[in-house]
Amino acid sequence: MRTVRLGAEPTKVGADVRAAISAWGAGGSVLGGVAVFGCRPPGGPRPLDAVIVVPRGVIVVVGVDLPEPALKVDAPLQTPWTVDGWPMVRAEGAVNPGLEALESAAALARSLQTRDLEPLPVAAIVAVGPYVGQVTQPTTDLHRGVRVVSPNTTSVLAAVRELATYERPCPVEPVQRLLRVLDESCELTAEELVAEGFPEEASADLATADTMLIPRYAEPRAADLIRRLPPRTRWIAAAAALVLLVCVAALWWALDEPAASPPPQAPAVQRVDGVEFVQRVGDRDASCVRHAFGDVQHWFEQRECRSLTRAVFETQVSGRPAAVSVAVVELPDRQAATELRGLLDSAGTGGITDLVAEGRGWPGGPDGFDNAAQVVEQNGNRLRIVQTVWRQRSSTPGDVGLRALAERGLRLTPQP
Repeated sequence: MRTVRLGAEPTKVGADVRAAISAWGAGGSVLGGVAVFGCRPPGGPRPLDAVIVVPRGVIVVVGVDLPEPALKVDAPLQTPWTVDGWPMVRAEGAVNPGLEALESAAALARSLQTRDLEPLPVAAIVAVGPYVGQVTQPTTDLHRGVRVVSPNTTSVLAAVRELATYERPCPVEPVQRLLRVLDESCELTAEELVAEGFPEEASADLATADTMLIPRYAEPRAADLIRRLPPRTRWIAAAAALVLLVCVAALWWALDEPAASPPPQAPAVQRVDGVEFVQRVGDRDASCVRHAFGDVQHWFEQRECRSLTRAVFETQVSGRPAAVSVAVVELPDRQAATELRGLLDSAGTGGITDLVAEGRGWPGGPDGFDNAAQVVEQNGNRLRIVQTVWRQRSSTPGDVGLRALAERGLRLTPQP
């Protein structure tokens, strides 16, 4: 990643962010892209510690200085934050730094749109320092495109990879214009940007290609053609047609073959944050107990569900193939859903059996969802359970990439 320093960072933690990003090194071996430090985009509510421009996204970085290192920060977007159990009191600005980061991201997005630039998604990172042991964010806030992290190389890198998920890379020329929006003096050559992973030209996109309406050709009806023939010719044509009809009927009965089956339907495709998910299998059942295991199965023996909808999707994350299992459980009431969620969130209590484990996988699909990353979300009396695994490498429940993929999977709709 190439770094450009326009001015001093507005916070102390900004120096840690700059050091963390500089450690990735130039070129695309780690991530690629351009990091601009100490800038204030047009219309922005505050100076930014950094703006990270990568081929598939733009991320603004806002620093937050704590009086001392913290063990745990609870960082919801709708209410004040707490640091080690104590409220974070702010004399000015938004109710918490996360909202300020979203405002900065929105302001930059508006500036890019008014200049008709490539519609790259603009997300936000809040770097809290000098050190935080654990950051807790609600799942719904993660969907809004903001990450709260400690200012170290690993955390910032993981957050950028989760947030930069546009469907195609931005080419060099729009990136040069984007950098000039950050500052007129921010000039990089095409060769420098290509070395950071930006393509020279936009890839062909059939979805945006111009199309032209073709006039419909109306074929003349057979009856009209026959009426134009002389009387004798019409009799000959009618006789020939009758003979042909008899021959076809005889051949049909002789072969006694069933009608050809309709062609298979194309797999269902859904898109979340620019990532494409292809559904391979799906199923719906009115019973949950026979599709569960462990303590969860025992729970269903006492309290049956209303319906269970499951599906398995395939996708790619930065070129790496992955599989996603989604299960939607509808329960009689909210209380039952809350009980089941508590059980599913506990380790070693079992869960919902995925379709692959029941032999419903597809050729070349995943071997199973062992060691999968799992996320559970409750909405009233419904639970959504998402599991993710890599298809051609080992998986672990704490894998950052798989957990980010599971968060996106919460917005998938399984089709039975």
